[in-house]
Amino acid sequence: MSLSYRVDDTTVIKPLDPLAPDPTKPVVPEDPINPAGPNPGTGGIRSIDYASSFQFGKQKITATDQTYYAQDLSYQTTDGTQKRGPNYVQVSDLSGTGSGWLLSVKQNEQFHTSNNQELENAELTFLKGTIVSNVDQMFAPQADEEIIFRSISEEKNVVTANENQGMGTWLYRFGSSANEQVIQLKVPGSSVKYAKEYRTSLTWALKNVPGND
Repeated sequence: MSLSYRVDDTTVIKPLDPLAPDPTKPVVPEDPINPAGPNPGTGGIRSIDYASSFQFGKQKITATDQTYYAQDLSYQTTDGTQKRGPNYVQVSDLSGTGSGWLLSVKQNEQFHTSNNQELENAELTFLKGTIVSNVDQMFAPQADEEIIFRSISEEKNVVTANENQGMGTWLYRFGSSANEQVIQLKVPGSSVKYAKEYRTSLTWALKNVPGND
């Protein structure tokens, strides 16, 4: 008897529960920025299936240093239960090669209003980064526990799956439960603040490990 696998580059992996990732029980995350829901995953044999958006809420204008915390992820499970959990980025490697991959991220611009008024020296930080999956942890990639966006547009490699690592679907999550306040935005009191909404964006990218192409 024999068994062989083939690559299917049409497979699209849906977001999984960050508290208990099970590919047979995908979830439907809410997007606090876009009422229509999160953007679809990239698809393909290596894909970014999902990346959380972050909402820091409405805050009072102040002249003192402040730290604000992103809201927890709100999502619906397959049985219709509404849950809250840690924000995360989900990556799938269905290439069948075991050649590994890198996940990088950069902050594209400083927080700014629609009139390009910047929130000067605001600093975004992610804490308690961990990797979870239904795959055995012996195949787990290495992940940065902390990401500090000190330099705008600087690309950071934050998860590394070396050879024979990172196969299957993996969640790079921040914290292990709700209410941990692990995604922080520090704003100096000296920054000028307008009574407007400030936004920025992140770019997550998936690429091959150098030398294992």
